[in-house]
Amino acid sequence: MNRKREATLAGAGIHGLLVAFVVVMGCAVVSAAPVGKFVAHNTPRYVATAPNLGAEDPAKVIDVSIWLQMHNRSEFDALTQSLYDRNSPNYHHWLKRKDIAARFAPTALEAKTVRQFFRAHNLKVVKTGPNNFYVRARGTVGDVEKAFRIQLNNYQVNGKTIRANASDPYVEGAAGVLVSAVSGLDSAEFDHPAVARPASFSGNNPVAASARATAKSAVSLTSPSFFSSQCFTTTETETFSNNNDGSFPIGTYSGNKLNLQTQTDAGCAYTPPSIAAAYNLNGLYGEGYDGTGQTIAIIDWCGSATIQDDANAFSAQFGLPPLTSSNFAITYTAPSLCISWEQTEINIDVEWAHAIAPGANINLVVPPSATFLDVDQAELDVVDLGLGNVLSGSYGVPEAFLSTAELDIQNAISEMGAAMGISMNFSSGDLGDFSIYGIPPTVSAPADSPWATAVGGVSLALKPDNSIAWQAGWGTNETLLTETGFIFDPPLWFGFQYGSGGGPANCVVNDQTVFPTVCLAGFPKPWYQKGKVPGKWRQLPDISWLADPFTGAAILISIPGQIPAQVWQVYGGTSVATPMFSGLWAIANQEAIAGGGSELGQAAPYLYSMPAGTIFDVVPVKSKHNVTASIQEPTGTNFYDTNNINGGASAKKFLSALWDYPYLQFTSLVITFGSDCADLPADFFDGTPCNDPKALHTKLGWDNVTGVGTPNGQAFADYFYGK
Repeated sequence: MNRKREATLAGAGIHGLLVAFVVVMGCAVVSAAPVGKFVAHNTPRYVATAPNLGAEDPAKVIDVSIWLQMHNRSEFDALTQSLYDRNSPNYHHWLKRKDIAARFAPTALEAKTVRQFFRAHNLKVVKTGPNNFYVRARGTVGDVEKAFRIQLNNYQVNGKTIRANASDPYVEGAAGVLVSAVSGLDSAEFDHPAVARPASFSGNNPVAASARATAKSAVSLTSPSFFSSQCFTTTETETFSNNNDGSFPIGTYSGNKLNLQTQTDAGCAYTPPSIAAAYNLNGLYGEGYDGTGQTIAIIDWCGSATIQDDANAFSAQFGLPPLTSSNFAITYTAPSLCISWEQTEINIDVEWAHAIAPGANINLVVPPSATFLDVDQAELDVVDLGLGNVLSGSYGVPEAFLSTAELDIQNAISEMGAAMGISMNFSSGDLGDFSIYGIPPTVSAPADSPWATAVGGVSLALKPDNSIAWQAGWGTNETLLTETGFIFDPPLWFGFQYGSGGGPANCVVNDQTVFPTVCLAGFPKPWYQKGKVPGKWRQLPDISWLADPFTGAAILISIPGQIPAQVWQVYGGTSVATPMFSGLWAIANQEAIAGGGSELGQAAPYLYSMPAGTIFDVVPVKSKHNVTASIQEPTGTNFYDTNNINGGASAKKFLSALWDYPYLQFTSLVITFGSDCADLPADFFDGTPCNDPKALHTKLGWDNVTGVGTPNGQAFADYFYGK
């Protein structure tokens, strides 16, 4: 019997514009059981174009989950928004778990129906999620394929092998109409946007971008007392000759000098005291505001056997209170599948959330893996079980890679968090607009949700008194001048390396029947961004903090086999910015309550209307000492100004500095700061060129690199007293 294929967005969780689009575009006639439903747009975007490596092993055992539709979604949307409206009687009357259960959650009977579907298809139910929002089951790939009428293949995506369904799943019987999404069919994972202080330099290789962005090759040090808070020293002029023997070409280079690690000096890195001074946090601590009474839930998969010892040694170095059973907990959402002795992200998150809010409780929430299946469910645990009132998530994945159904799950969880008074803070990413992957510009999920707070990044330079000399929107490009005595003429352009994620969340629905993907629709602009940002879609980021690894933050971490085991390293990435902001938001919550108000909930709605002085606007920077070069050849001298030394497509305003690479003799590079785009021409395929009007750039007011700017600690948190 023929019937029309259902083509609604899973759970109707994305606003009416997208629902209408899918209904129009998704109709087709198929043969199906009398009762059932195709779960529309539940196939990962890369399936249409990624190399198919063949079928998954049918005997392999995997977990899958059916997410059930939320009830009364439009009512829930309106109610959640009213909780942030000062003119509404609902203002700050945060929903409780029982409110969600009574009005919006799936029922126990509906969950039972889904469990019956799983059992009827030889899949073992292992868990029913909080408030019946999902049912999780386990079985072989072969049984999963039969249950959902799909084929599971392995695909090659950005150098990784990922399992995914080749088409949308079908859920037969009475369970079909209850389904919002099916997760776990694909094995894709979130990435941590943590970037080590470079211990090597890299060529212009877009394929290696992901590896560069997640590098863990930080140089180990034994003491933070070596670190300077001055990342830029005086200007320098240096001369190299070919083979270092006076032969041509002879290069002379002049400009700002980066103060990074050498063989005899640790160089610069920011520590809790220098960040507290730079961002005016000491006044808050003097007032007694340090996050006391608040709980920061940090989601990090795998776990760490040494985190408490590491964090306490870090704390002792800087006079911070220790983490004990009274203020620190580790909550495993399931037995970990990937325990490791070195989980850098956990150290970044715990140590820097604690550094900013030393009085706050920290709950390290550990899902068993980085898969969407496990991390989404960990987020729901935080929200539904009240594991924290600030969630810090230093992870993400390009929005354009995800199915609409998966994006809707993430969006719904963040909205529940916002409704229950929790700020869902997520990293905006470390690869700018992700165009270095060879895809159209996109943003990071789950930071793309209108119900989340997206945290971007900046580069930072301090004065000798630790006040801010300048901040630039984080975006760095590299140029190699000399390598082991070989003079490059012209200089060798490496192009874009890292940068703060940003731009419109416009790829929630797209057309992947063509390559590259064409984005068709996104998350509508939330009320708090209307009149504040361009375009019609949700824009990222909302706010920023320290992220550039060249001006990075110190962490302490244990490395197995090293003596001493605990070493100091320098890291950046929006993985640093996110726990820092989460710590400050905990302090803002403390101030709100201290003044007779209530917890503030999601941060983003407040940020666009805060008074002058509470946020530092981050604008383009430039320097009269940007790097220039003159290279003598036998036939004459070639001169390179501050623009063409970097490729010629640079942002109009940026700052550049010389970096003498410490591990190869007679090797020097130029690093540019403030260009969150490719300084190479478009035919180098290094991502969006800086001279492209759509490139990410800082400007006065909100911008797509830093959001509204960086917080001016005391003024920022004091604003919320009694709110």
